[in-house]
Amino acid sequence: MLTQTPQATALRLKAKLFRGFSDMSRLSILEALRDGPLTVGVIAEKTSLSQSNVSNHLRCLSDCDLVISTPQGRYTLYQLRDPRVASLLGLAEELLHEVARGVYECIHYEPVEPAAHEEGKAHG
Repeated sequence: MLTQTPQATALRLKAKLFRGFSDMSRLSILEALRDGPLTVGVIAEKTSLSQSNVSNHLRCLSDCDLVISTPQGRYTLYQLRDPRVASLLGLAEELLHEVARGVYECIHYEPVEPAAHEEGKAHG
């Protein structure tokens, strides 16, 4: 276990940030929001997740300051809090173009499919 040095604290915080990106449901929501603000219903359509699942994951992403919400009449629009999130997702795509085979063949980091998540567990 890492000791409580400033470097260890920074690493823990960075790992926690990347955990938000490591869940396929949250990642699909972040990807959907790259094009701009969307409602829960539209996010659900774009991601093929249930509205309750989207809402749970949006709450998690909002708690972590990756997503912000803005009331618009009867609806709430969600958007990326910082445009660098979209840039980070784009950089990941660029990197994958070069290392996709190694990532694909890697046996150490298997993704969890969105359907495997329980409806009420967004912070998995």
